[in-house]
Amino acid sequence: MSYLNPGLPIPVASPDGLDTPFWEAAANGVLMLQVCEDCGYHQWGPEWVCHQCHSENVSFKEIEPRGRIYSYERVWHPVHPALNEQGPYLIVLVEFPNYNNARMVGNLLGDPEQEVVIGSTVEAVFEHHPDDDPPYTLIQWQIAD
Repeated sequence: MSYLNPGLPIPVASPDGLDTPFWEAAANGVLMLQVCEDCGYHQWGPEWVCHQCHSENVSFKEIEPRGRIYSYERVWHPVHPALNEQGPYLIVLVEFPNYNNARMVGNLLGDPEQEVVIGSTVEAVFEHHPDDDPPYTLIQWQIAD
């Protein structure tokens, strides 16, 4: 099932190329976070400087594609005309305990009315769209077994 309705913008790298490594890795089924090469701090979203020490020596590193639910929202009302028939759906804020608790937002797959438990372990699901122009990959989340 695709979670990106026609009419929604396709997720692509920013024009300045800052997050290009993230999207290229996602296309290959790899999850990456930005990390400071000086202090080791992991962060999301990508920035030109480290959120912790303000170094400009940042890069992207592969991380384990698992985290835990820090927060969630069950969306009932469309936030874009292309989502008029989409609701409800679940959005989760995923925290990565092994990477100084950096957090990333994404959709939670499955029954949109399922019980969501804060702290539950989730794993990334890479939804590839190679035939779209441009091709893209969404990173979704599912409850880990």
